[in-house]
Amino acid sequence: MTAKQFEPSAARRVAVTGLLGALALALSFLESLLPPLPVLPPGAKLGLSNIAVLFAVQSLGLLPALGVALVKGVFAGLTRGGVAFLMSLSGGLLSTCVTFLLSRLKRPRFGLMGLGIAGALAHNTGQLLTAALLTSLAAAWYAPWLIGFGVLFGAVTGIVLRVTTPVLNRLLPPQIAKAERGAGSISRSGAGRGTGKKSGGNESGTDIS
Repeated sequence: MTAKQFEPSAARRVAVTGLLGALALALSFLESLLPPLPVLPPGAKLGLSNIAVLFAVQSLGLLPALGVALVKGVFAGLTRGGVAFLMSLSGGLLSTCVTFLLSRLKRPRFGLMGLGIAGALAHNTGQLLTAALLTSLAAAWYAPWLIGFGVLFGAVTGIVLRVTTPVLNRLLPPQIAKAERGAGSISRSGAGRGTGKKSGGNESGTDIS
């Protein structure tokens, strides 16, 4: 592949990463307008913006997805302060890495729902560790709640992404979209990529940042 052939694809990948970052911000803003659910721990959110990160990991790979997670963290910091930045960033980065690694298994056993749940649990783990470092180990008392809601909302995120994937795939560069269709990593069935190049999915679920 020559440089002239690669540059448009690279530029398109950057543009898609930017669009997914904007989508994550829009979903975060929308979520901030929702009234808090009485059953959730203080500061907990549904984690709707994690849909964009999960799609980025699945379709573009680890680095672009980390970029989207970073955008989410910066947005949280600008709107809710430094603690929110650290909480969002720690959860987002850990979730992105975990789901990426799971989807890279030689024999993927996780569909989009499974990746969503795994990402949610990793996300909440990262945030709990950060909360414990910033406050005290008493933050661990939130763990049972966050595990339960992480499973629930992680599954919801995976289902929503499974339904919206055909629309989101239209954003991808033609080369990537063709490869994704051939490998089946982001099919509506939600199955992980079976052969060839593999990439991962990200975090979703209860966000306490």
